[in-house]
Amino acid sequence: MKFKDNKEILLVSHAVLGYPSFELCLESVAEMARVGVDIIELQIPFSDPQADGPFFTAAQQESVEKGTTTEQCFEFAEEVCRDYPEVNFVFMTYYNIVYKYGVNEFVERAAKIGVKGFILPDLPVEESEEYIAACREHNVDPILMFTPTTSDERMRKIAAQASGFIYCQARLGVTGTHTKFGPEEEAYIARARAATDLPLAMGFGIQQKEDVDFLKGKVDIAICCTQAIKALVNGGVSEMGEFLEGLR
Repeated sequence: MKFKDNKEILLVSHAVLGYPSFELCLESVAEMARVGVDIIELQIPFSDPQADGPFFTAAQQESVEKGTTTEQCFEFAEEVCRDYPEVNFVFMTYYNIVYKYGVNEFVERAAKIGVKGFILPDLPVEESEEYIAACREHNVDPILMFTPTTSDERMRKIAAQASGFIYCQARLGVTGTHTKFGPEEEAYIARARAATDLPLAMGFGIQQKEDVDFLKGKVDIAICCTQAIKALVNGGVSEMGEFLEGLR
C-alpha cells in the first residue's frame, strides 16, 4: 500500500456495496477520489456485522435483501481499482464471507484486480494463519486491529502479523457513536506507537473536523465512515464530498 507523504494526515472513508445502490456507490467513490480520500473501504455486506452500529447494520441488511452478491462486489472493486489508481482500495467484510469463498481464492482474486488490503474485524490473530499466509503470498495487506484494552504484549503480537497499517479502534463497542477524544486516547495512541512502526489509523467515532485536528501529529490516518455515508444518503454525493473535504 502506497501513501502520499505530503499530507498532514491521511483520510479513510467507505462504501457499503449495493447501498443505497451500486450506481450511487460508484458516484460516491468518484467523489471520494475527487476530494482526495486516500483509502476507501469497500464493504462487502454481511448479515451479522458484529463491529458495526445500527446505521451500518441496517445498510448492510438492505443491501443483502436486495440480493447483493460477493461476485457483484468483486466486479465493482475491479472497476474502481482500474478507474481510480491513485486510491488505495481495501475490502472490509467479515470472515465468513472470505471463508465461504475460499480464503486463498478470495485473497488471490482481490489482489489480481488491484485491492490493496483487507479489514476483517471478527478474525482474531490467533486464528488467522491461513489468511495471513494468503496475504503474504499474493502481496496484499492484512490490516489488523488494536483496541483500547489490547495489552502491550498483544499489540506487538498483532503488529508482527499485520501490514499496510494498524486500525486503532478508538473505543470499545460498535461504529457510529461519536468519540470524545482526550488524555485517555493520547495514552492509548502512545502505547500503539511503541508497539509498531506501521502507520496508525484511528476510527470509530470520528465525526467532525475537531476530531481529525486532535489526531493530527498523533496518528497517520483518520477513518471517517458512518458520517460520510449518512451525508451521502441525506444530501447526495455533493454533500458527502463537502463533508469529507471539511474534515481536513
